[in-house]
Amino acid sequence: MLLSFLLSVAVTAAIGAVIQTQFNLAALESLGVDIPWSLRLDSTLHDLLGFTPVFAILVLVGFLCAFPVAGALSSILTPLRAIIYALAGVAALYAAFMIINSLLPMPTLIAATRTLEGLAAMSASGALGGYLYARLTKRKQRGWDSDIGMRFR
Repeated sequence: MLLSFLLSVAVTAAIGAVIQTQFNLAALESLGVDIPWSLRLDSTLHDLLGFTPVFAILVLVGFLCAFPVAGALSSILTPLRAIIYALAGVAALYAAFMIINSLLPMPTLIAATRTLEGLAAMSASGALGGYLYARLTKRKQRGWDSDIGMRFR
């Protein structure tokens, strides 16, 4: 379960880093800056290495707050488990962005969250992480793995 949690945090942070980079590059292009594909790729790789660990801390804290609530809700609404975790991932990141942006003296910690589209895209990376966590930790029912339809022991 811990490995699943850490994997969902890592995937969310990596996807968020890519989204953040693309929004920043798009903002530069809107100012008339020419961004060749090689620079776009270099910037993306640079942010994957440099921004992902920092963003992972934010994702980790958000998921630590949201996933227990999702776990409690999904025990009641079991068929909606994956959706509940996906929504918890979105809510975790949205709340984290709002809290951190309200506490810091600068307008936003992550530039991509300055616009509604960027905030939605960055928060949506939490949906992928939540969904991944739900799928990786899916409960087995009555000796059957419902994903692959085979009996396990």
